Amino acid sequence: MPSDDDFVMSNSEDEVVPTTARKKTTAQSRAKKGSQSSRSASPSSSSSNSAAPATDAGGNVATSNASSQYQRLSPREHVLRRPDTYVGSIDRTTSNMWVYNSESEKLEYREVNYVPGLYKIFDEIIVNAADNKVRDRTMNTLKVNINPESNVITVFNNGKGIPVEIHDKEQIYIPELIFGNLLTSSNYDDNQKKVTGGRNGYGAKLCNIFSSEFTVETADKFQMKKYKQVWTDNMSKKKDPIVTDMKRPEEYTKITFKPDLQKFGMSEIDADIVAILKRRVYDMAGTVPETKVFLNDERLKVSGFKKYVDMYLSSSTPSDSESPTVIYEQVNDRWEIAFAVSDEEFNQVSFVNNIATIRGGTHVNYIADHIVKAVNEDVQKKNKGAPIRPFQIKNFIRIFVNCQIENPSFDSQTKETLTTKVSNFGSTCTPSASFMNRVKKTEIVERVLDLARSKADKQLSQTDSRGSRTRITGLPKLEDANKAGTKESHKCVLVLTEGDSARSQALSGLSVVGRDYYGIFPLRGKLLNVREASHTQIMNNKEIQAIKKIMGLVHKKNYTDAKELRYGHLMIMTDQDPDGSHIKGLIINFLESTYPSLLQIPGFLIQFITPIVKCKRNRQVLSFYTLPEYDYWKEANNNGRGWDIKYYKGLGTSDATEMKSYFSDLDRHMKYFHEIEEKDKGLIEMAFAKKKADSRKEWLRTYHPGIFMDYTVPQIPIDDFINKELIQFSMADNIRSIPSVIDGLKPGQRKIIHYCLKKNLTRQIKVSSLTGYVMSETAYHHGDSSLTQTIVNLAQNFVGSNNINLLMPHGQFGTRLEGGKDAAAPRYINTCLSPIARKLFKSEDDPLMNYQNEEGQWIEPDYYVPIIPMLLVNGAEGIGTGWSTNIPNYNPKDISANLRRLLNNEPLLEISPWYRGFRGGIEKVTPDRYKVSGIINQISDSKVEITELPVRFWTQDMKEYLETGIAGSDKTKPFIKDYEGYHGTGNVHFQVTLTEQGMREAVAESLEAKFKIVRSQATSNMMAFDPSGRIKKYESVEDILTDFFEVRLRTYQRRKELLVAELERRFDMFSNQARFVHMIIENELVVSKKKKNILVAELREKGFQPISKPKKGREADMEAERAQLRGEDPVEEQDSSSDFNYLLSMAIWSLTYEKYLELLKKRDDVMTELDTLIKLTPKDLYLQDLEEFEYTWDNVMDEMNRSMLEDEEASRGFVGSTKPSTTRRRNTGAKMKVKSEEPGDDNTGPGSGRPRAKSTARPTKVKSEETEQPATKARKGSQPTLSFAKENGSTSNKHLPEDKGTKTPFSIARGKGKKPDSSNSSSEGVQTKNKGKKRSSSDSPSDDEDPQTTKRAASRHGQSKATEPRTLFSSDDEEDLPSETISGKLQSNLKGPFVDITNAKEAPSKGRTTSVIDDEDFDDLPDSSTPKPNKTGMNGKADAAVSPTRPRRTTTRRAATTNNSIYVDSSLDESSFQDDSFVVGDNEDDDYEEDV
Repeated sequence: MPSDDDFVMSNSEDEVVPTTARKKTTAQSRAKKGSQSSRSASPSSSSSNSAAPATDAGGNVATSNASSQYQRLSPREHVLRRPDTYVGSIDRTTSNMWVYNSESEKLEYREVNYVPGLYKIFDEIIVNAADNKVRDRTMNTLKVNINPESNVITVFNNGKGIPVEIHDKEQIYIPELIFGNLLTSSNYDDNQKKVTGGRNGYGAKLCNIFSSEFTVETADKFQMKKYKQVWTDNMSKKKDPIVTDMKRPEEYTKITFKPDLQKFGMSEIDADIVAILKRRVYDMAGTVPETKVFLNDERLKVSGFKKYVDMYLSSSTPSDSESPTVIYEQVNDRWEIAFAVSDEEFNQVSFVNNIATIRGGTHVNYIADHIVKAVNEDVQKKNKGAPIRPFQIKNFIRIFVNCQIENPSFDSQTKETLTTKVSNFGSTCTPSASFMNRVKKTEIVERVLDLARSKADKQLSQTDSRGSRTRITGLPKLEDANKAGTKESHKCVLVLTEGDSARSQALSGLSVVGRDYYGIFPLRGKLLNVREASHTQIMNNKEIQAIKKIMGLVHKKNYTDAKELRYGHLMIMTDQDPDGSHIKGLIINFLESTYPSLLQIPGFLIQFITPIVKCKRNRQVLSFYTLPEYDYWKEANNNGRGWDIKYYKGLGTSDATEMKSYFSDLDRHMKYFHEIEEKDKGLIEMAFAKKKADSRKEWLRTYHPGIFMDYTVPQIPIDDFINKELIQFSMADNIRSIPSVIDGLKPGQRKIIHYCLKKNLTRQIKVSSLTGYVMSETAYHHGDSSLTQTIVNLAQNFVGSNNINLLMPHGQFGTRLEGGKDAAAPRYINTCLSPIARKLFKSEDDPLMNYQNEEGQWIEPDYYVPIIPMLLVNGAEGIGTGWSTNIPNYNPKDISANLRRLLNNEPLLEISPWYRGFRGGIEKVTPDRYKVSGIINQISDSKVEITELPVRFWTQDMKEYLETGIAGSDKTKPFIKDYEGYHGTGNVHFQVTLTEQGMREAVAESLEAKFKIVRSQATSNMMAFDPSGRIKKYESVEDILTDFFEVRLRTYQRRKELLVAELERRFDMFSNQARFVHMIIENELVVSKKKKNILVAELREKGFQPISKPKKGREADMEAERAQLRGEDPVEEQDSSSDFNYLLSMAIWSLTYEKYLELLKKRDDVMTELDTLIKLTPKDLYLQDLEEFEYTWDNVMDEMNRSMLEDEEASRGFVGSTKPSTTRRRNTGAKMKVKSEEPGDDNTGPGSGRPRAKSTARPTKVKSEETEQPATKARKGSQPTLSFAKENGSTSNKHLPEDKGTKTPFSIARGKGKKPDSSNSSSEGVQTKNKGKKRSSSDSPSDDEDPQTTKRAASRHGQSKATEPRTLFSSDDEEDLPSETISGKLQSNLKGPFVDITNAKEAPSKGRTTSVIDDEDFDDLPDSSTPKPNKTGMNGKADAAVSPTRPRRTTTRRAATTNNSIYVDSSLDESSFQDDSFVVGDNEDDDYEEDV
């Protein structure tokens, strides 16, 4: 027991002074006393060293002694002297508190007058009783009796009793030690985690000290003893304990005390303190689980925390009001929480280990922060008012918390505020999503939004126009009307123009009408969609604030007329295109949202219309204000033939004279809107509210091409404007944001590809130059920067972009480091058409496309028809109006295999997303979702290695994440020591060293999750325009393939019909030419000295057929249309003299017998080709194209794999002494087997176990290329991890067809039928040094050719069958064919099926820029897709004389000897899916957001 020497107290300073080692020996004490006596006895000492004695008030001398200034108090005495340190104030205090009203039997919040110290000593006893529940879960009863009359309080619990035994050290009974001695407790072991209320060893002793009588009773069933002891006079006196034996085992503890009311300045326990103590008993009923609580021998009806909360809320709600909704959840065995909405003041009722923390603390803030965060997320999504801060949300929260905290710390012994850190709680409390959702469904969100709106209205009112009648300053671009702000201001018109250029045009027009009543203000881009904008956006929007200021608008004011405004009318003057309609709609939306009363004023809103197309002929001028109206006129007027047609893209196209003419006819150009009606409000909301996306879809489904706004009506109804004009923008937005299912292109992308195909753009051109050409040649009406970015995106080839890039990237077009953002400026980089592009977009199909006409210019078709669906190859992303799309990339080989299955009427196989060069995993987790994983491995106890990232998780993003892991952030602790990067621009390679704790957490969470290298790819939103031009949602890849296949197969039928017609024309031409030459030789026809018309008539008499030069592509269609408009049959069109030019323009040297025989041979060859072609089906033609494409694609993949091997080797070379990690799975895409390199090896195709597609095409005997790849094999031997080097379905042996003279579809498609010399079959492998040179048919094969041959079936999936030889190049004399060949026929095919574009890679640059495709490879190619006359000699006899050593067509022979893989980079960054200038935001439907 502590000694009374523990404390001393100074009488003068009234403070406690601890003493240490004050016990002295007897000798020392005596020595002191002697010394003091001698000093006091010495007069000299007193006179010389002491001051004059102090006197009291009466003049008496006071005794001065240092010892009398200090006192020593026992701990008990210190508690009594300084009670506020232990129990709080012992003076009466007035405060508002929750108390229990015995009359109403409810809790009530009222002002009470009480002594905090008395309340505290009671609380210590009742908390001790509740703590016993923690020690003994079998405790089920707690009884409290309060008798104010007798001043007796009793607290009883039937939990485990106090041990009735003598303490080994203190030699007193343990109950006496606990209740009769300060600083005794069982909670001093801080290593022991306890969730009890007591901790410091005061507790019940304080109650004993402040009681006149204190009795403890307990029963110990283990000792079978009962114990009772009484203390009196503030624990200064104690009676001997009474220990008796028990007859039957029982356990309990009962405390009875009589508060020493004098110590608290009280004479009795008054009503207020009784009400507080009773409420505290109810607290126990709510917080002590599974315990019956009695108050004055009456069991309380409250049991459990939820009922306790209900009692609180029902007590606080007026009887005539409904109780607020309570959201309750028991999160775990230590946390119970409840929520209710408060009235703009934060309220809390909380308990920690049954202690009432009336001032809250860290536990309350912990729960409140969770709720505030969840509510704030919802508020931010909906809030269009002023910004809301978290504390403002907290003011609407009332929470109840009942928790158990390990070893809690409080701000004082009164324990009103918890101060324990959250990290030391010993448990966590994360409310469930269900709890948070129920919280957000209460009225708290609406109340917070109301607060935000109220604040916003207040702030917006501050921006109201002040002194509206004065001149406006601060807006230099405003051309203010002279009468604005005067008594005639209601007559003034404010013209809002689309940009500064339109402002200048409007100023030109005002020279006609004057400046008194017309003002002009230019808008910068599109007005903000205020319906979806936040309050901050509206406040910061300069255009909106300027309009308010110029018009003199007052926030929230209801206008009945315009007399109070600076302008009585608002006129919109924008371009007449869909974007201009969108701006008009945004202005209407602004007025309807913020000042709806203005739209009810007749004539307030006006629009100024200008022509979008003008047609002139002589002095007649026709103006059209909508494109559909113009289209109708054009169809009815011979397609506008004979008219000068001008397209007015914007107001800037009109000159000042035209603008003056518009303002001279205001009745025609000024169109008033009708006053708004009730139905119009719903339409405006549907068009501009995000939440109405589904309604917008239904609205767009009502669209019919050709509808237009009728501007002849006197007033424009707002509903007509939305349904006829604004819908045009919405459809245009979808067209430029969502691709076609056929070619996978958006309009901007299609324009670029069209120009490149049309110009046969095989030579490099600067991207900046290409942008200009495309804009001028394809009627591109938008920003050049957007078009430039689209060109860059089409050429990108890094992992995660294009699977097949249609343009070549010559220069820095971006890498996977930053997802293409690191591309160089367009003036520094070059591009050209990718060689594989023409394998996809066949030139034979060019004449079959439906080309569009704009401004009298033929531009790109509605869509191209590639041989495989590019929508699946390169994927697509885009956001339009009402719809968005997201389609992943797929493997071209998988797609081709499924197309073969469709050709053979076999069921389709399921295919998974695939990205070229990606080595991670793509795994299907649900029917419409895939998991995309990178590669990470633990290579030591503290180090991991990252060698692949998920698709479109760029290397720079991972680097930033690793940097955050080193430095830490507010949300994450540092877990990385350091990292090393070995990656280049094409591969990923990080080695990361983690902290010990970081590694444990990463392994526990999984390395993939910790480093965020797992992402998902959905296939649930695959939207595209179907072949008929309607937006369609495709549920599966198979649906896309089916729609595409039907169109592609029909195209082959049309191609066949065109080829047959052309071969028939050539047959007739050769037949007539041969007869013509024969008749001249035999003198049966004389052509000399005759007029042309006579000669033509004679030719007709002799039965010669008129054969005109075939028209190409759309030209033929245009001619047919013109003939029909003239009422003529285009087939029976009258002959002209030019139709016999094919005879009369033959050279003199052609009129020989040798030429006659040659023409007969050509006629027979054409007949053979025609017969063979007629026997072929469209499916046969399709298989030919697939065969050719797959060959090229295999070479592409081989080249890519070699590049990946080099990058990996380079990366490994810098790792230093680091040992290779464990073998990682590598994958170039889909999970497929690698083809065997051995001939005849029967492997599957694109998928393991996948059935092979049957081919109806004839087999071809082929000769393999050299199979030796020493570098690759060496790598393979030393790096078993590089198994990805073999792309699925491809081999290292690439095959080229061999000329054997057999007529095949290949030779037919190319117009060849002559059997070549057998020596030509060995003319393989032309070296790069011979590029651009003529060579004879006797040239020997290259030294590096592999003489081994293999047989390959039409199927490209490794199936081995016996094959027959077939011919690819059928005629040595094809140079002699007339130039009038098939329209649109493949120029590349005329030069052989496989153009050598790779040998240039090793060739010297010869002074030019070296590239993957050397310019000389295309020296013989025409500059456009239109065939040109051959430059070879036309003398057949001379050719025959030099055969077989006469010069051969370079590209033809070189093409058949491709010995190196074709290198074609490809990829398509996600930004490439966003077309042109129509890149949009992240939300599903934000097409009406402000155009920044």
